[in-house]
Amino acid sequence: MVIKVCQPYHIVTVSPWPLLVSFNVMVIMSGMVKVFTSSNWVMSVCGFMGLIFCIIIWWRDVIRESMYQGCHNSFVISGLEFGMLLFILSEVFFFVSFFWAYFHFSLSPAMEMGALWPPTAVISFNAFSVPLLNTVILLASGVSVTWAHQNLLNNKNILFYYALMMTWVLGAYFLFLQGFEYLSAMFDISYSAYGSIFYMATGFHGFHVLVGSIFLMVIWLRAKQWHFSKAHHFGFEAAAWYWHFVDVVWLFLFTLVYWWGS
Repeated sequence: MVIKVCQPYHIVTVSPWPLLVSFNVMVIMSGMVKVFTSSNWVMSVCGFMGLIFCIIIWWRDVIRESMYQGCHNSFVISGLEFGMLLFILSEVFFFVSFFWAYFHFSLSPAMEMGALWPPTAVISFNAFSVPLLNTVILLASGVSVTWAHQNLLNNKNILFYYALMMTWVLGAYFLFLQGFEYLSAMFDISYSAYGSIFYMATGFHGFHVLVGSIFLMVIWLRAKQWHFSKAHHFGFEAAAWYWHFVDVVWLFLFTLVYWWGS
C-alpha cells in the first residue's frame, strides 16, 4: 500500500524566468554605466524591454498555477503573504535611508549651504498647493482600494470592479500632478543635498506609485475575467498592501519634506 504524503509547500516547476530576469537587470545596470560614459541608451533600453517581457510571462505562469492548476492552497498562500510582507519591509528600510539622509543634512546644515535649510537660493515648493492636492488624491485612493476589498468580501463584484478602477485612475492622476510639479520646480537635483534628497525621495516614491498603479491595473483586468472570489484573492490583497504602503510613505514625505522642510 502506497501512502501519499501531502506536501505543505509549493514546489515550483523548473522555470527560466528568474535567471532571465537577473540577466536583464545586469544588462540594464551595465547599460547605465555606458550612459554615464557615452550617453548610449541602447543597452539599457534593450535590457528594460527584456525585463518587462520576462516579468509578464513569469506572472502569467503564476496566475496559471493559481487559477487553473490549483497549486495555491492555504499553505502556499501563507508563504506568499509572508513573502509580500518581507518585501514591503525591505521597501520601508529603503525609504528610511532617504529620511535618514534628509534629517542628517536638515538638522545641522553645512556652512557650504549657508547654514540654512532649505539652502540659500533654493525656492522650495508650497506644501499647501500641488503637494496637498496629491495628498488628498492618495488618501482618496486608499479609501477606494479599501472599499474595493470590502465589496469583494461581500460578493459585490461590480462595485469591486469600479472601485478598483477608481484607485488606479487616482494613481495616474497623482503621477500627472507630480510631473507638472517637477516641470514647475525652481531647482533641480544638482542644487546641493536638498535637491538630491528631494528628487531621489519623491522620484522613487513616484516610481512606486507607477508600479502600484500598473499592479492595480493588472488586477483590474483580471477582475474583468472573474479571477477573484471572496475566498481566493491574494493577488488583490498584495496590490492593496503595496498601495497602502505607498500612501503611508507619501504622508511622511508631505509632512517632513514638503511642510516641515520648507
